[in-house]
Amino acid sequence: MGYVVAVVGATGVVGREMIAILDESSLPIDRLVLLASEKSAGMSILFRGEQVSVTALTDSAFVGVDYALFSAGGSVSARFAPIAAQQGCVVIDNSSHFRMDPSVPLVVPEVNPHDAQHHAGIIANPNCSTAQLVMILKPILDHVGLTRVSVATYQSVSGAGKGALLELENQSRANLNGTDYPPKVFGHPIAFNVIPHIDSFLENGYTKEEMKVTNETRKLLGTPTLPVAATAVRVPVFIGHSEVVTLQTERSLTVEEAKTIWQHSAGVVVMDDPTSATYPTPRELAGKNEVAVGRIRLDLSQENGLVCWCVGDNLRKGAALNAVQILQLLTHSNTRMIHGA
Repeated sequence: MGYVVAVVGATGVVGREMIAILDESSLPIDRLVLLASEKSAGMSILFRGEQVSVTALTDSAFVGVDYALFSAGGSVSARFAPIAAQQGCVVIDNSSHFRMDPSVPLVVPEVNPHDAQHHAGIIANPNCSTAQLVMILKPILDHVGLTRVSVATYQSVSGAGKGALLELENQSRANLNGTDYPPKVFGHPIAFNVIPHIDSFLENGYTKEEMKVTNETRKLLGTPTLPVAATAVRVPVFIGHSEVVTLQTERSLTVEEAKTIWQHSAGVVVMDDPTSATYPTPRELAGKNEVAVGRIRLDLSQENGLVCWCVGDNLRKGAALNAVQILQLLTHSNTRMIHGA
């Protein structure tokens, strides 16, 4: 038996990636419903060899829909996700609106798959940076425990949408041509620059993005008191988020032991050979499903400390892929869980 699956925000960057991943999956989908704003209605997107028309999102759009993948922003999710759930549709929401709601499970299938079964019609997808972070934290937590985590994220512009991608492209061209392209999406020029500011600042000096990483990591790992400190930085990269992760474990852990743990973790690949300059970069991880980890070394500043570098495609594991993996869990699909190429 096949399913009726909807994608809300179908014409956006993440929405299109969701469609691409559904297309390459073997999930039994009888019908794909593509939903977006009125201005996008009438467009068509190729899915499994056929052009599917985009229709406008309305209150009645979810009648007969089994599952809906939302990626259209928090305000759209706040309004339409409960409507969809009331109509018997299970929502997998990529916005931040429901993530910290105690009644809504926040799920990364490799980390806390069982939580996906305890929902009331809505399941939350985590922040893109959080998703790849917990992929490497969970195996360490299970083996030796965690006492502290510090992370600095280097986030690509695709996390800010189509306008941000265009801004980086146009600004880069303008800079190379000796002309100016004033910033519109970001508060400062992003081309040939680094901006330590994602989302708005809070009273504690952190940004909302940084606190998302902190709070969502705790929820996903089931460690509500774990000390987590994050610094989120926007970098002039089109696709792929990178992170420097410093962690402290309850028991000592050697570099080789850490590598072995990650090598046996689903969805994680180790790329770590300093002698051949082997380590992950966003350019080579773009389009891939895995989270890659490298530059693995002991933290010389603290006992039981480890430092590493991890990279992932933020449009895939950070958003669209994770949502499709949750859909696979919900459908109890006999198809192989999508982890990597």
